[in-house]
Amino acid sequence: MAKQQQEVYFVFMNFDPVYERLRADRSKEGSATLDAYLSHKHDKLLAKLLQPNSYQKRSSLAIVDGFAVEITEDQ
Repeated sequence: MAKQQQEVYFVFMNFDPVYERLRADRSKEGSATLDAYLSHKHDKLLAKLLQPNSYQKRSSLAIVDGFAVEITEDQ
């Protein structure tokens, strides 16, 4: 059985007022809150749009509100 080909895609989100507000807080707590918010937001979007076990989120990017995702060729 051949291994499925996977590719990495970068996704950049449009304006989000919550992201902008959290990003403005430069404290350690603010940074942790922003990271948690983005990770959860990106996870929810992927779960809504893609089939389970067909992708793996590689990272959430706080500086631009985006993420990297590796998906199978079936997607």
